Amino acid sequence: MATLQKQKITPFLWFEKGGKEAATYYSGIFPDSKVLSSTPMVTTFQLCGQQFSILEAGPHHPFNDAISFYVHCVDQAEVDYYWNTFIHDGGTESMCGWLQDKYGVRWQIIPDALIQLTNDTDPTRAKRVIDAMLKMRKIVVADLEAAYNNHTT
Repeated sequence: MATLQKQKITPFLWFEKGGKEAATYYSGIFPDSKVLSSTPMVTTFQLCGQQFSILEAGPHHPFNDAISFYVHCVDQAEVDYYWNTFIHDGGTESMCGWLQDKYGVRWQIIPDALIQLTNDTDPTRAKRVIDAMLKMRKIVVADLEAAYNNHTT
């Protein structure tokens, strides 16, 4: 009988309340996602094949920017989908592709183009992209590309 390989590291989030609700919410946003199990205190769920757990155990330390989930987006359509979903549903915009969802969890919604353009071998072009990104809330790929190509953003 073959044994399944256990995931070595599982993000484990402490929620004051609403843990199962949050797991169901997140599972509805990302593909290949579902709630795996739930007890009154712990809900285990999967986002894009990655396992997470939520402990619902009353007041504790609130979430902050020290920990965030980075969402790799292939294009502007994906950025728009995740950004708009989280913001529309009670989230709060921050800067440089960061947001806080309605549960207080921080997310980075980042297009692959940002990483590609900021890693360009030409430091002047890369800096223009970074400077453009630093002015953005939601990352706009067309504006990054304009900065890269030395067009005004």
